[in-house]
Amino acid sequence: MDLSGRTLLAIFAHPDDESVSCGGLLASCAGAGARVVVLCATHGENKGGHRDLDWFERRARELEHAAHVLGISEVVLLDYRDGFLPWVDVTEFEGRLIAEMRRIDPDVVITFGDDGLYWHPDHIAVHERVTAAVAAMGDAAPALYYVTMPPGLMRKVVEESQMDPARDGTPMLLGIGDADAFGVWANPPTLVVDVTASANRKLAALRCHETQVAHGPFARLGDDAAPRLLGVEHFHRSTIASSRDAFIERL
Repeated sequence: MDLSGRTLLAIFAHPDDESVSCGGLLASCAGAGARVVVLCATHGENKGGHRDLDWFERRARELEHAAHVLGISEVVLLDYRDGFLPWVDVTEFEGRLIAEMRRIDPDVVITFGDDGLYWHPDHIAVHERVTAAVAAMGDAAPALYYVTMPPGLMRKVVEESQMDPARDGTPMLLGIGDADAFGVWANPPTLVVDVTASANRKLAALRCHETQVAHGPFARLGDDAAPRLLGVEHFHRSTIASSRDAFIERL
């Protein structure tokens, strides 16, 4: 499938969100010729409740490396404070998102659903602000999709990695110690995409986020497991009307 001339914009809160949420879709679209852009609201610098300036730089570099693996053509990295997105000025944040969407002119925008994948407050704030920003664009609104995740998927990743809590400590998935939190009470998907061909690139991109995956399940996951565990991605389309080409429906 030739997606030349189509543009996909993924908007998330932290470096690594893009890879775990929809890295397979991003890689598949880029490989088919689409322009793929990622906008990240923070540098993910919150380390144990403190703003770690080393992480501020490191996680930005990790995002650039992951973007290269996935074939992303542009990364827009904002500088909102990690862990504080629910308290960012709503008008300013939405205005910034609208300005970027007008500049990038995407056909499709992907962001978090109202569950934030695992009820992360920053993720939920991004969901709310992106939804409002797209709705405010009226006739120019892109087709908006929310990422979702089937319950139990991250539990399978932990089990496949063969980590032993007694030996290795609690398995951490991108900083989350409860694998079962992912996808709990998420809205059912309206679109399921087979990204098996891009699953190994998705895993490779996740591993670029070394501050988040080192010594965890994704670092130990065998490459042969990627197509089985990471080869399907779920999305739920927003009810906001759009006249743009929802080209991911054809994948």
